[in-house]
Amino acid sequence: MKITELLTQETILLNIEGNGKLDAINQLVDILHSAGKLTDRETYKQAILKREEQSTTGIGEGIAIPHAKTSAVKTAAIAFGRSSSGVDYESLDGQPANLFFMIAAPDGANNTHLEALSRLSTLLLKEEVRSKLLNAASKQDVISIIDSYDVEEETADENIADKKNFIVAVTACPTGIAHTYMAADSLKAKAAEIGVDIKVETNGSGGAKNVLTAEEIEKATAVIVAADTKVQMERFNGKHVLETPVADGIRKPEELINRAIKQQAPVYNGGSGSNSSEENAGKKGIGGQIYRHLMNGVSNMLPFVVGGGILIAISFMFGYNSADPNDPSYNAFAAVIKYIGGDNAFALLVPVLAGFIAMSIADRPGFAPGMVAGFMAAQGGAGFLGGLIGGFLAGYLVVGLKKVLEVLPRSLEGIKTILLYPLLGIFFTGIIMNYVIMEPVTAINTGMTNWLSNIGTGNAVFLGIILGAMMAFDMGGPINKSAYVFGTGLIANGVFEPMAAIMAGGMVPPLAIALATVLFKKKFTKQEKDAGLTNFIMGLSFITEGAIPFAAGDPLRVIPSVAIGAAVTGGLSMFFHIGLRAPHGGVFVVGLVDGNPWLYLLSIVIGAIISALLLGLLKKPVQQK
Repeated sequence: MKITELLTQETILLNIEGNGKLDAINQLVDILHSAGKLTDRETYKQAILKREEQSTTGIGEGIAIPHAKTSAVKTAAIAFGRSSSGVDYESLDGQPANLFFMIAAPDGANNTHLEALSRLSTLLLKEEVRSKLLNAASKQDVISIIDSYDVEEETADENIADKKNFIVAVTACPTGIAHTYMAADSLKAKAAEIGVDIKVETNGSGGAKNVLTAEEIEKATAVIVAADTKVQMERFNGKHVLETPVADGIRKPEELINRAIKQQAPVYNGGSGSNSSEENAGKKGIGGQIYRHLMNGVSNMLPFVVGGGILIAISFMFGYNSADPNDPSYNAFAAVIKYIGGDNAFALLVPVLAGFIAMSIADRPGFAPGMVAGFMAAQGGAGFLGGLIGGFLAGYLVVGLKKVLEVLPRSLEGIKTILLYPLLGIFFTGIIMNYVIMEPVTAINTGMTNWLSNIGTGNAVFLGIILGAMMAFDMGGPINKSAYVFGTGLIANGVFEPMAAIMAGGMVPPLAIALATVLFKKKFTKQEKDAGLTNFIMGLSFITEGAIPFAAGDPLRVIPSVAIGAAVTGGLSMFFHIGLRAPHGGVFVVGLVDGNPWLYLLSIVIGAIISALLLGLLKKPVQQK
């Protein structure tokens, strides 16, 4: 497929107005939408913004490639935009962006589409292509320039491991569309220029290409992993591995190659907790690693919490005791639903949490010991807290085992994975859990659960205020996530009221902003008012992140305003004794709460109104900005 089958004259904008990042994104999204390439403009735009939060797509050299792969795309397409004056796009080199290629890929994008998209990203590495596009006089000129350089190249899966100065590399970005291939081409071009042989594996949307063989890895001087997402790392055991963000593969290929040739990188032992390059996306240090491992466990646990919690709540619609055969309200179907959701899905919460925390730390060898530790915690009464401790214990214990077993011959590598790691990992984790962890943690867990279950109204309201404010403070950041993890952990312990306060507090920021854009129109630009309406849907769906663009643009006014309203909502939810068994769903699960759903809705409405009024009071009219 030619690139110009995706980039057409109707998706070209030769003059981008404004010099802000959001200005450029809005105009490019609009042109894709008007060309009929999108099924839902706002959903696609939010996917673009979410990708920008992971790392900027302003790659430098005056280029930005915002991209997203989402079901909101009707058909794969590319929008081209140009700004003569330049746009402040937070580019990697700090320079304004002049050329924009916005890539829209549907969830079902086939390999033909993805290959065309990846070819586009590599064309932009050529200075003459960029120069001609900057000077193109018409939309047809843009098409002609791209066509003249769009030549499909055969990617030979060549084994070059017998050559000198041989290194291997892996590139990957979260969406696997642009940065993955640009980093690969940048590394290959620079390696050819300085006389180094390299083979680069790309982990793109269409799957891994040019996959590294065991022989190539074995003979390579070193390995470069330029990635912002998970990469299969265990195959690099014993090699010097240089881990770096994918952007460095584009911007600093010569530096990376020279460091690899000189082996200026630590030897990967498969147990450092660095089984991917995810931390390069922003988290550094011990605290960042712990946070990443915890989020890995929580994200894998959440489907069990959501599915199981909603099923339990549905069973209560037949009567609170409808699953009890001895109760007059007994209903056989309700009993089955509660059995599936409560006795099975919920029973897996803590083991899954612990298993994936351990796996994040120690890769696959940590998974089985982590699951066992979590199961022991769940069965023994140590609950969510015990599962957390067990997951970290299992993960770091297996890391230690890997270091101890390094003395074994390399020929026994297979036996380590299938026998020694699971046997010794489960044994030592189980022994420590049984004799050291279980008793004190069970006592702490029982005490905390009892306190929260019998908490007085005053303390409950105060707790709700704190949790609500945390949800609104950084809207998806570490503070928000900390409150959310606290609530989901209490669900596993059978305490449901804090989760209700947390979800209600998280719904307030987008709802308040949406309401403020309607009530105080002079305080917002046209683009903000358009985006504000979308926040009604996002707020009702418990997607707090919809408020982020507004907070980023005016943090000193927006953040305090929404935090105050969310705190009021959290406090009211606790005051009304509302419980929530499903940690997501927004307005769609309000009818399933424990307690009065109308009072729960009232809590959310009051908080949203308070925040909206504060926004109207504090924000200045647009013309005064």
